Amino acid sequence: MPALPPLSILDLAPVVEGASTRDALLNSLDLVKLADELGYTRYWVAEHHNMEGVASSATAVLIGQLAAASRRIRVGAGGIMLPNHAPLTIAEQFGTLAELFPGRIDLGLGRAPGTDRPTMRALRRNLESSGEDGFPNDVLELQGYLAPATHEAAVHAVPGQGTEVPIWLLGSSLYSAQLAAYLGLPFAFASHFAPEMLMQALDIYRSAYRPSARHPKPHAMVGLNVLVAPTDGEAQQLFTSIQQRFLGMVRGRRGKLPAPVASMDALWSPAERLQVERMLSEAVVGSPQTVRAGLAATAERTGADEFIAACAVHDHAARRRSYELLAGL
Repeated sequence: MPALPPLSILDLAPVVEGASTRDALLNSLDLVKLADELGYTRYWVAEHHNMEGVASSATAVLIGQLAAASRRIRVGAGGIMLPNHAPLTIAEQFGTLAELFPGRIDLGLGRAPGTDRPTMRALRRNLESSGEDGFPNDVLELQGYLAPATHEAAVHAVPGQGTEVPIWLLGSSLYSAQLAAYLGLPFAFASHFAPEMLMQALDIYRSAYRPSARHPKPHAMVGLNVLVAPTDGEAQQLFTSIQQRFLGMVRGRRGKLPAPVASMDALWSPAERLQVERMLSEAVVGSPQTVRAGLAATAERTGADEFIAACAVHDHAARRRSYELLAGL
C-alpha cells in the first residue's frame, strides 16, 4: 500500500463532561509533547468563542505554551478568524511567537467570525460592515506587516516585520480556495465538519493556482476526523462522543464533550442522524487496518498533500492512544 501523506494534528482543546477547562489545556500540553515525539508535522489549535467545550479561544497564548512544551513540531493556528481582529494585532502576536520559536510557527486564517452575533459584539466587531467582505484586504495587510520592512510603510509590526510567518488560508467553501489560489498560498479545507464541497474546492484551488515566490506549487491540506482504537467496535463507540457533539450543533446547543454511549439510536431522530452523518462523512474511524485503508482511499481520491487529523475523545488516554496508533500506520 502506498505511503500516506504527512500527518498533522488539529486540537480544539476539548473540555469534556466531568472535567475542567484547566484539564483541557493541560491535556493539550501533554498531547503536543506526544505529537512531537511521534513525528507529526504540525500541531494546530483553532479560535472559537463562547463555547463551553472548546478551550482554545486565546489562540496565540495557547500556541506559545504549546511551542514552549515541544521541541521540533511546527505549532500554529488552524485558524485565527481574521475578521475578529486588526491585522496589525495578529502580526504582532505571531511575530512575537516567530521570534521566540523561529521556524516553527504557522498562521492559518479563516474568514468566518467563528461565533454568534452577541459574541461578535463582545469582540468589538463592527456588525454594520461585513468582516468577510474585507477579508482579502485584511490578508494582504497582514502579509505586509510580516514581510521585510520598507521605507514607504507608515506602520510596522514590532515584533512581526520581516518574520514572514507562513500564512495558510482555511475554508469550508469555494471562496477561500479561490483566494488561496489567487494569492499563491497553501490551503486547508475543513472537511472535518463541512465536507460537501471538498472535491470542488480542491479542483478550483489547483486549477486556478498562481505560483508565488514562497509557494511555487499548490499545497492542499485536508482536515479529517480520525479516531483509531484496537478494534473497529471500540473506535465506533468512542466516536459517539463526536457524534453527540455534532448532534448538539444540529440542535443549536453547545456544551462540553459528552462521554461515549453504547448506541446513538435513542439520542437522535432519523433526520438528525442523516444531518450528523453528512457532516461527518469524511471521518475515518476504526482499527489501525480500517483507518489505514480509509486514509489511503481518501489520499487517492483527493490527492491531498497533507492530512490534519482532529480527534475529540472523552478519555484523554484513549485520545493519546489514537494518535499513537495513527502515527504507526
